[in-house]
Amino acid sequence: MSEKPVVIAVHVTPRSGRDEVSGVRADAAGADEVCVRVTAPPDGGKANKAVCKLVADALSVPKSRVEVASGHTARRKRLAVETDAASIEAWIAGLPVC
Repeated sequence: MSEKPVVIAVHVTPRSGRDEVSGVRADAAGADEVCVRVTAPPDGGKANKAVCKLVADALSVPKSRVEVASGHTARRKRLAVETDAASIEAWIAGLPVC
């Protein structure tokens, strides 16, 4: 690990019609939560892998630098991303409200 991972909150919708980062919304505490839809089913970690790949592609980082930190079996997850916080903040700021 060259950089300290940045943790982002995501809300996942598995078995969606397409793979996409659909936007950002405020969670119950008022913090940003990224809305992600994947076509993969929540079976055997397939949706988790799809989410990690999708977020890695969106942030232009290798998929090996994105992993599920918590919420492996829940729709609400925390992803640990090895990149600088400024690029993640800029990415989230550019997302539409979902």
